Amino acid sequence: MHFFSILALMIIASIMEVVSIGAIVPFLGALTSPEKIFQHTITQPLIQTFEITKPSQLLLPLTILFVAATLLAGTVRLLLLYFLIRLSNAVGSDLSIDIYRRTLYQDYLVHVSRNSSDVINSVIIKTNAVVSQIVLPTLALISSVIIMMGIMSVVFMVNAQMALIAFSTFALIYWIISTFTKKYLLKNSEIVAKQSTKMIKSLQEGLGGIRDVLIDGSQELYCNVYKYSDRSMRKAVGDNNFIGQSPRYLIEGLGITLIAILAYFVSLQEGGVLVVIPALGALALGAQKLLPTLQLAYRSFSQLKGAKSSFDDVLDMLNQPLPANTKQDLIIPIPFEQEIVFKDISFRYAKDTPWILKNVNLTFKKGETIGFIGETGSGKSTLLDILMGLLPPTSGEMLIDGVAITHENRRAWQKHISHVPQSIYLADTSVQENIAFGVELEKIKDHEVVKAADRAQISKVINDLKNKYKTFIGERGVQLSGGQRQRVGIARALYKGCDVLIFDEATSALDNQTEKKIMLQISQLKDHQTIFIIAHRITTLKQCHRIIRLNADFTIERVNFDDI
Repeated sequence: MHFFSILALMIIASIMEVVSIGAIVPFLGALTSPEKIFQHTITQPLIQTFEITKPSQLLLPLTILFVAATLLAGTVRLLLLYFLIRLSNAVGSDLSIDIYRRTLYQDYLVHVSRNSSDVINSVIIKTNAVVSQIVLPTLALISSVIIMMGIMSVVFMVNAQMALIAFSTFALIYWIISTFTKKYLLKNSEIVAKQSTKMIKSLQEGLGGIRDVLIDGSQELYCNVYKYSDRSMRKAVGDNNFIGQSPRYLIEGLGITLIAILAYFVSLQEGGVLVVIPALGALALGAQKLLPTLQLAYRSFSQLKGAKSSFDDVLDMLNQPLPANTKQDLIIPIPFEQEIVFKDISFRYAKDTPWILKNVNLTFKKGETIGFIGETGSGKSTLLDILMGLLPPTSGEMLIDGVAITHENRRAWQKHISHVPQSIYLADTSVQENIAFGVELEKIKDHEVVKAADRAQISKVINDLKNKYKTFIGERGVQLSGGQRQRVGIARALYKGCDVLIFDEATSALDNQTEKKIMLQISQLKDHQTIFIIAHRITTLKQCHRIIRLNADFTIERVNFDDI
């Protein structure tokens, strides 16, 4: 349901509250002074419709009218609450999906500089906080204001003086409370936002490194970090909830006291209390309906303040830019028929960080197999990240058949690339789905999966599993050995059928014999594919057309296999 439809429902709810409060005046009048009600012009249509001949006959229809108006008003409020919750949850879903989508489309440089705990916290916990403490309270606040206006208008019509005194007192109390608690709510909102991130970080680190945690016996360390963050966050949430709900109990007592005092002073006037019973009844009913509405408005206000930090973080995530080609269904690969050229490429992550690559000038012909060696930190993996379009060069450019790769056309270049990293990510799905990673299940080509597995020397292992290619391999492939995970990763790259293969120490966990078989299979692809290899073992580079050494002083040299 759209917002304007709910707004209309809010107005209807307000009107129904007016009707239900207005109906109590003739109802109480019929109980105390039926003759006056019988003679009043407002009741004449009712008298004529039901052919009422004496005052005592008014009580039954007015009772029915009052009960019906009250029940209908409650039904409309219940319906309004249902649609408010539906709308807020729909907004929350849209927010969460949009944040996740925008995050996935960010540049690799953004991902390597960001803690995943912050992202997960924003997508799940902070988005839920925005729904429950920003979206729903905002809608509730709007609803409360509209309904309060209706309630106050009808009570003012009945007795303006009593209504002004009562409602001014209630409003003043809530204003004083909100003024004194505003800073405390904001402080707690910062604690909730900060500590919820630390909780997720502790969970990720403890469970992600469970082998080391078990070996080192460091369970209590992670438990203590989690305990401190959890208790701090829950205390802040609890304090904010107390601040939001506590005024209700004070106001309820004061409201009853105030109405009793007003009734006492009115009873001293000429005519006694019987004259003003309808007005007091309207005021009492109005207060009974207004006080929860006032409390809801105040609680909504306190929730808005209490979730400010989480809301700011969610807004930051929503402001992440999306690339222009986000909604482009079909990306046509950029032509690659001749060569890849690195022209004066230099790279560093930020201005205050050291250079990793400087003035790199290299040319790679299509169909070549290129090996890279060098000391740790010499920039081998960074060079391949630039080659894959994951990192933009700080200066210089990469050319594909003379065309410079930019932010706009890098996806068209990446269509050529299959990448096998040293650490293979495996999802908690079947072997088949892990080999055809990122492909919808119904679109997976079974024969291509088997072919890729054969080339990666993993088919025998798979066929020995209980459900073969349908076997689920656990989170991060925990049911497979390190070497088996690497072979699944190689099969994944081969399944894609791209013409540029990149192996970043992709065979480090394999035994010599298995690695030799895999490299033999890969060497048979040379005529069709361009292959780049960073090797764990020098023997892996034996089939390379060229071997390039990257030195710590930023120099680059070509070396022979026999000279390594």
